Amino acid sequence: MKSILSCVIVLVFLGAASLERGEAQRTSSPQSQQMARPDSINADGMYDYWMKMSAQGQAGGVLLGKLVLEGEPLPWEPMLVAVDCKGSTVNQTQTDLQGRFVIRFVDTKGIEKIPQDAQRQLETKYEGCIVRAAVAGFRSTEKTIRVSNFRDQPDLGAISLSPEGRGGGMEVSLTTKSAPQPAIKAYEKARGDWLQQNSGGVQKNLQKAVEIYPQFADAWLQLGKMQESGDPQAAKEDFGKALAADPNFVLPYEQLAALSAQEQKWPEALQNTGKALALDPAGTPQLWYYDALAKFQLGKTDEAQVSAEKVLAIDPQHSVPSAEQLLAVVLARKADYAGAIAHLKNCLTYTANGEGADLIKQQIAQLEKKTAAPGK
Repeated sequence: MKSILSCVIVLVFLGAASLERGEAQRTSSPQSQQMARPDSINADGMYDYWMKMSAQGQAGGVLLGKLVLEGEPLPWEPMLVAVDCKGSTVNQTQTDLQGRFVIRFVDTKGIEKIPQDAQRQLETKYEGCIVRAAVAGFRSTEKTIRVSNFRDQPDLGAISLSPEGRGGGMEVSLTTKSAPQPAIKAYEKARGDWLQQNSGGVQKNLQKAVEIYPQFADAWLQLGKMQESGDPQAAKEDFGKALAADPNFVLPYEQLAALSAQEQKWPEALQNTGKALALDPAGTPQLWYYDALAKFQLGKTDEAQVSAEKVLAIDPQHSVPSAEQLLAVVLARKADYAGAIAHLKNCLTYTANGEGADLIKQQIAQLEKKTAAPGK
């Protein structure tokens, strides 16, 4: 990243930048994405473990469920599930690659905790709340959380997703539904290879899928992800082919924004986030983060603040931890040092002890000196 801040703020920005690079690396390939998401459930039996423990009343207060796409194969990415209470999102989680999810207890700052009386805490916090999926381009059925879910039946059952139509952006391309069976077979075989971490088989079968059906946008997306770390230009071409096949497909824009941010091509990054948000105004935490970062680098400070605050509003579990640090940078640029310090201190509540936490403490100390300086 170019050093465009004063010496005091450079420390803050470097912390955000290093985390941003880490976020970008986590989207570099399907395999790394699967392993890196802290709130997803890897296909390692965890769901079955929680099911068994919940049945015994020993799960520590968790709820279970599953997302089902009507007439569509499951996507390769985890899908977002939200808990809404009185119009506000109080918790979020993600599905595993079979569509299953676990809702754990989190406090008001989104930090996962196991309270002493987990069952009663969950009943008090979530009774009567609504659980629904949040997948762009799809309508979600809902489940209402009842006391019986905590005491007798922790499994909420299946939540169904159905396409809204072609009017807006989609997180699952509708070209998949039009693909001929041989292309679908190759695509599903590639997904199986991916679950087995057989990268050679993934690429071979994805190539086969797009050869059979060149309009297969989801397959082009996954091919691009396979290319990101080794050949970013080839990845961009694959994402472009995905968008050519389906202009309403949101996810390629997010991947393109990540690549543009890595290359410090900020106008390009902003163009990609803008197109994605035009299709899906709700956006994702990662998309809004790239939008905020690009706007900040382009000197659009007020707009960057709005986008960074949007991340925090829709990401109660801080899946993009660098977003709050970036907001602190923006506030410091605007000479709101007290606001920047407050956000950095909040970062410490969900940042593990170590180098990252130490850097945040250094940033706080630097800004506190700034506020104590004469005339400040």
